[in-house]
Amino acid sequence: MDSKVVLHAEAMNKIYPGTKALDDVSYDVLKGRVNVLIGENGAGKSTLMKLIAGIEQPTSGKMYMDDEEVSFKNTTDARKRGIGIIHQELSLFPNLNVYQNIFMGREQTTGKFKLDNKKHVDETNRVLKKLEHVMDPHTLAGDLRVGQQQMIEIARNFLQDDLKILIMDEPTSSLSEQEVEVLFKLMREFTDAGIAIVYISHRLEEIMRIGDNVTILRDGKYVAQAEVKDVDVSWIVRQMVGSGKSYPKKNRAIDWKQQEKVLEVKDLCLPKSGGGYLLDHVSFDLRKGEILGIYGLMGAGRTEVFECIMGLRPEHTGEIYKDGRLMEIKSLRGQIDRGFVIVPEDRQAEGLVQTMSIGKNIALSSMEKYTRGGFIQKQLEEEQVDRQIKDITIKVTDKNLPILSLSGGNQQKVVIGKGILTQPDIMLLDEPSRGIDIGAKTEVFDIINQYAEQGVSIMVISSELKEIVSIADRVIVLSNGYKTGEFVHEEITEDQLVLSSYKGHGTQKAEKEIE
Repeated sequence: MDSKVVLHAEAMNKIYPGTKALDDVSYDVLKGRVNVLIGENGAGKSTLMKLIAGIEQPTSGKMYMDDEEVSFKNTTDARKRGIGIIHQELSLFPNLNVYQNIFMGREQTTGKFKLDNKKHVDETNRVLKKLEHVMDPHTLAGDLRVGQQQMIEIARNFLQDDLKILIMDEPTSSLSEQEVEVLFKLMREFTDAGIAIVYISHRLEEIMRIGDNVTILRDGKYVAQAEVKDVDVSWIVRQMVGSGKSYPKKNRAIDWKQQEKVLEVKDLCLPKSGGGYLLDHVSFDLRKGEILGIYGLMGAGRTEVFECIMGLRPEHTGEIYKDGRLMEIKSLRGQIDRGFVIVPEDRQAEGLVQTMSIGKNIALSSMEKYTRGGFIQKQLEEEQVDRQIKDITIKVTDKNLPILSLSGGNQQKVVIGKGILTQPDIMLLDEPSRGIDIGAKTEVFDIINQYAEQGVSIMVISSELKEIVSIADRVIVLSNGYKTGEFVHEEITEDQLVLSSYKGHGTQKAEKEIE
């Protein structure tokens, strides 16, 4: 193995039920470098890092360090070989204090059993001072703002004396500009000392500034690698997007400006715990019979928009109008009664009752329609369920079978069918094609187009560029809580959506460069 390569991953594959997250990916981590790893949502970046850090194990493939094959059953195994990881999602214990979180799993003792809390506190003060983030080590983590909690995550890894590789998955997402500057300074100290950093970020200006080499994944596959000094933002975007064929675009020549507004959102704000906003003055409208796409990277605020509209985020501010009337949104049930329906991203946890039959799941949202004098009219219920199964072609031999007997695509149709039975004016679909095969995806898109043609107004969130380009009449792009773009018809291209999705993560200077 090349002396510059501290870790070599060979032909890594990771298969989850229904998804191949990594497809024969080989990857080198170079010593003393900031190794940037980039790709769209679902490209496989975080999955690859979880395998290297011992959080998960590969379906197949091998890893080597110092010319020796290694395998990690857990993060402790990886840490013993000098690998640390800073997670994108905070993994602190809110009921423990700062020093307890930092030393979790690496506690120091005096004698055999007594914890050396004095050393814990002293070392915590030392590393936080180095991070220019002094705080009381006895403060509960749950009482800290998000940026401070992120610094605790970082500090945990900076204490590792034998560190060889530090994986940083979106480490600056919650940090201020000043905190980012301190972090970058320490990263350079690490690389100067020969430590390799693997850096995942959606912030293109950070990549161009701090990165040494960049590797790009797309759809779970290795695409390209280059020295950062030899490429520009446009090259990175082209590699991420690719030139594959899109799904066939429906010929819907809808003139959205001539259609009446059925929904109008003005200055929608959603506060973030610890300060700042998950949504920052987002405004848009939805027209009758329109398919409006919402695109953005993870954390952009897409799902939060739906949650505000459906009454699941009562802390939001701003104004939401339906048919020109300002709504006072009090509950999910109230919004369903107003003609809204939501198909959630996680159908298993939020869209289905797994202990009930297929038919009962379909009928669940509309029980009042089949109830007379407090009793369910079984024949009426079954007629409605049978009609819905036929209308959206749910492939089922017996509606009394358990819901989990269906394929993922047919389960998704059940969730959609359940919503349609409420006879909505507006449908909100959050990742409606996630985890289903290409045939089922096509059928789901046909259902969406069918109801749009009937005058139902539809909003679709999708992380799949080709899908959103194919199905949407108009697309708004969110980035880091901001609305950063709006595109119609021929303007809706993969390049445009990717570029716009990064704008909210950059400074004004960086945004001009991207434009």
